[in-house]
Amino acid sequence: MTSSPKKHVVFDVVGTCMSYDAIFDAIDARLGERLRAEGIKPKLLGYTWFEAAEREYTYMSLSGRYRRFYDVFSALFYRMLWMAGIEEPRAFATDDDLAYILGRFMELEARPGVAECFAILRDAGYTVWAFTAGDTNRVGGYFVRNGIDMPAENLLSCDSLEIGKPSPESYQVLLKQFGAEEAWFAAAHMWDVSAAKSTGFKGAYCTVWEKEPCTALFGEMDVMADTFPDMARKIVEASK
Repeated sequence: MTSSPKKHVVFDVVGTCMSYDAIFDAIDARLGERLRAEGIKPKLLGYTWFEAAEREYTYMSLSGRYRRFYDVFSALFYRMLWMAGIEEPRAFATDDDLAYILGRFMELEARPGVAECFAILRDAGYTVWAFTAGDTNRVGGYFVRNGIDMPAENLLSCDSLEIGKPSPESYQVLLKQFGAEEAWFAAAHMWDVSAAKSTGFKGAYCTVWEKEPCTALFGEMDVMADTFPDMARKIVEASK
């Protein structure tokens, strides 16, 4: 009796499986009144902070000076206040404010339907992986805290490679591991899943974070869905 071909789905974690809301809420709780008095929406500040950190993280990786995403994110705090229009960032906020916000990094909540998504895929014979720009201890803790099964051996980090996504080399390490087996990459960041697709993965995109897929920019993915369970079902269907 021949065994079924192995199939894999690799998930991005922060922003995809786990929501940023804990960080946005922390910014609001700590600085919200002060920010609104300056005409700055706390969530928009949080979004631009993450986006700027992803850019600087990627640029440092491309230039051969890899740094952990958490360290890059932390270092940009006062710069982001300046860019938001705060004339004296270090008088406006303190290192204690930053420490409070960073402390919430351990409390990211799973997006709706992630556990069900994983169950659908595993029941259909897929091995589920996680590939993150975060450190494995912190990111592994997200799954434990949210009661979602993610074996430690299936959780991989750019930190161990010292190559940040979306460098093609980062995805190719996984593809080489899977060989000729079916391999999907799933994310709620179109830049991430489209980069993975360009290296040879099949691409699955969930609109839960960005809402607008901007296919004119990134192209069509093999699977696109508005929820994680629906994305899982579409992956299974597409593989038949």
